[in-house]
Amino acid sequence: MKYIIIVLLFLGFTAKAQESKQFTIEGKVKKPLTITLDNLSAYKSVNLDSMTIFNHLMQRKSSIKNIKGVLLKDILAKVEIDAASPKTLSEYYLVFTATDNYKVVYSWNEIFNSPTGNQILVLRSYDTDPAKAEKGNIAMITPSDFATGRRFVKGLSKISILQVN
Repeated sequence: MKYIIIVLLFLGFTAKAQESKQFTIEGKVKKPLTITLDNLSAYKSVNLDSMTIFNHLMQRKSSIKNIKGVLLKDILAKVEIDAASPKTLSEYYLVFTATDNYKVVYSWNEIFNSPTGNQILVLRSYDTDPAKAEKGNIAMITPSDFATGRRFVKGLSKISILQVN
């Protein structure tokens, strides 16, 4: 009985580890912004039928379906980066952090000065295969990546906008 309780507690913590109903954009910004799962419905929606998630070796790991998201650039348009001049924006990068502390980095130029930026999605809902705890939580993914799992941030909790020293 004691072992069953321990296993159930472990499973409960594992399921909650990815939970994310909001995230904050902070760092080198004039005013931090918190986005909730409900706020995301106010943005123009991007819908995809499905995506296969590949790891760094290009092996299929899973798939997600019924994807509903928002372009990251649409969200970032609401944030004013605290930069001395537009020229210094090339020194900026964004760190996306999940509730389990998984981190992914994009450069400012990658988001705002390349086709990749037109693909990065903040997901407000998706179904996993098989069903996992992430379902319905805020996530971030770049569908144009080859190894889609490398930058699939499940349970997005924070976006930090930083400047290279």
